[in-house]
Amino acid sequence: MESCEMSLIKYVLFIFNLIFAISGVGIIIAGALVLADVGDFKHFMENELLAPPIILIVVAAIVFIVAFLGCFGAIRESYNLLIAFAVCLLIIFIIELAVGIVAAVYKNDVGDAFKGALKKSLANYSNNEAEKIAWDDTQTKLRCCGVEGPDDWQGQNLPWSCCHSYDDFGDALSSYCVNVAKGKYQYHTGCYDELKMKINDNAKILIGVGIGIAFVEVVGIVLACWLAHTIKKENGEK
Repeated sequence: MESCEMSLIKYVLFIFNLIFAISGVGIIIAGALVLADVGDFKHFMENELLAPPIILIVVAAIVFIVAFLGCFGAIRESYNLLIAFAVCLLIIFIIELAVGIVAAVYKNDVGDAFKGALKKSLANYSNNEAEKIAWDDTQTKLRCCGVEGPDDWQGQNLPWSCCHSYDDFGDALSSYCVNVAKGKYQYHTGCYDELKMKINDNAKILIGVGIGIAFVEVVGIVLACWLAHTIKKENGEK
């Protein structure tokens, strides 16, 4: 006969895994939204900057699948399936922890490399159509100019996308804005700071989601091991 303890843990774990599976879908959506947000500026993004939301989506997909393993193991009262479920959660938890540590260690290095990539790209603005389109789109969307400011364009003509009046008056006023108004209508914030702010904002979302996943995983491991221990104990008493 099934004990009250086993019955309670079994159904708590089953409900937990249903919520876990649903949260996996939510996490996939959150990762996709973050990826789409930074994807507008992927021309400048290093793989290291695009990797976190992609990793989050992959982990969430695995979590969704693993959650069903936990549900099945709980309903079937299978010791082996529950242990496999707990081990899978532990592996996912370790991977997330490792990725978080690496991201923290290389945070400054990535920032320096990103700034260097932006400066290299800006130097090719006049000679490369892809760079030109990317910079004009970025400066228009983020309302910024240059890497660290308009002075970065010394040696090249200041592009129309550094001028906020372009949105109102079109290309005909671009020359006036850039060459005559002497900065009155120019964006003065560098695109590096704007992009870095956007990346940091998205990073906070990913960190929050990651911490939430980690907490849920720890709870899942505890519940699975508890139920597996109870099943083994009751089978031994029979």
